[in-house]
Amino acid sequence: MKFIIVTGMSGAGKSSVLKFLEDVGFFCVDNLPPFLILKFAQMYFEMSTQIKKVAIGIDIRGGKLFNDLFFNLEKIDKANYKILFLDASDNVLVKRFKETRRVHPIAKAKSERIIFGIKKEREILKKVKSRADYIIDTSFMKANDLKEKINDIFVAQKKFDGLMINIISFGFKYGIPEDSDLVFDVRFLPNPFYIKELKDLTGNDLDVKNYVLKFELSHKFLDKVLDLINFLIPNYIHEGKNQLVISIGCTGGKHRSVTIANEIYKKLLDSGRNVFINHRDIKIN
Repeated sequence: MKFIIVTGMSGAGKSSVLKFLEDVGFFCVDNLPPFLILKFAQMYFEMSTQIKKVAIGIDIRGGKLFNDLFFNLEKIDKANYKILFLDASDNVLVKRFKETRRVHPIAKAKSERIIFGIKKEREILKKVKSRADYIIDTSFMKANDLKEKINDIFVAQKKFDGLMINIISFGFKYGIPEDSDLVFDVRFLPNPFYIKELKDLTGNDLDVKNYVLKFELSHKFLDKVLDLINFLIPNYIHEGKNQLVISIGCTGGKHRSVTIANEIYKKLLDSGRNVFINHRDIKIN
């Protein structure tokens, strides 16, 4: 018997998650007014022999009614439900709203900047996020990544590791990623840019990778960085951190940073971590 409440930031992927859950046999209801949760839960528990898995989508569109959420949840035994909270960085949410040309649901007017609506919503949702059983940051996740994560939690029932690790390669000439937690500068490594045959390639090409990794200095750096990251991860998880952004920078973001970021990504992936990679500046001419 499963009763899941799906909530979180607008634009973070709640609708997609509900579709995924529906595909794996959940009875899904989107945008249920919070004051109806108790009645819905009572009905579900009475019919649990017929409907075994339910997911309810609740978001800020309920307006002031959202305040009724905890009032009703407190009347339900916590052992009988789980809260899934979907999040994403402010920059990513702004980009998603602009791409879809949607108005933020709590913006006072169409003329109000999207970021203002996002900040208001984040403040309102602070309490529900603090009580969530699962927090998934979708900032760097593709649809298939999110689907796989939902499948791991609610179908395969794998142990949930709430820390999402995002590896970003970038060029210092274009600025450090604003949401970085850890920044590593690899401009001290020999630069393939000055090798004629490698200049127009990237760290995703084997020739560039082999060049960067042929130096003992590169391997020493990787060993030290990975040792630090592996030390920090369990401590971050213990502290309740749900997103870790590790940025690897070189001059232009095409050669050294891409190679090193790829190596760190593969090592963390092989160790079973929730890790995603993004080469931010690789396509800039």
